[in-house]
Amino acid sequence: MASYEDECFLAPEPQAPETSLANPFAALGLAPELLAAVADLGFTEPTAVQQRTIPLALGGGEGFNDLMVSSQTGSGKTAAFLLPVLHTLLGLQAETAAREKAAWDAQVAEALARGEPAPKRPRRKNPTSARHYKPAVPGALVLCPTRELAQQVAQDAIELVRHCRGLRIASVVGGMPYQLQIAKLQNANLVVATPGRLLDLARGGQIKLDQVRFLVMDEADRM
Repeated sequence: MASYEDECFLAPEPQAPETSLANPFAALGLAPELLAAVADLGFTEPTAVQQRTIPLALGGGEGFNDLMVSSQTGSGKTAAFLLPVLHTLLGLQAETAAREKAAWDAQVAEALARGEPAPKRPRRKNPTSARHYKPAVPGALVLCPTRELAQQVAQDAIELVRHCRGLRIASVVGGMPYQLQIAKLQNANLVVATPGRLLDLARGGQIKLDQVRFLVMDEADRM
């Protein structure tokens, strides 16, 4: 496997999304944060492949579908899979936040019931420290045959999460010091990877894929 470059990106601090009811993407059922990003990028209406693929990828609230899509270059295939992936990740993020809040509120209530002061929230741990290392557990995985394609898909994802708070996008294509690469995977929600490097990380226990809700094989015919 060729030695490539590894990158991890954190979405910038989001601004309040502003979406229009006239936005044709709204009919696809996408989250407001994604609709705002789509508007920022100047997309006025879904392409044919997006119109057909996104509702099927979201499953219409009845679970997920397996899809095989073929379309010409420039037809919007990348956004056709990234938008439903990111929409699903936003939902998972909200569910996790709700669970964590409920658990914290219960912990505070128990302390107060015992006549103890409310506990302080723990400080955020530095994920680059080996002491705090935990395997990455992404909710979505995109496999690409080349470094260039993986980096482009990751950059497109970053553009689409500009209004999403805390969604992390990691591009895993090799080339960086191994420990730094592992650290950059920490807390990644979406991992875009080339197959060889992903296998290395999985075999070494640095990434777990049992929580992946979306698997995309981009340009699968080349893998």
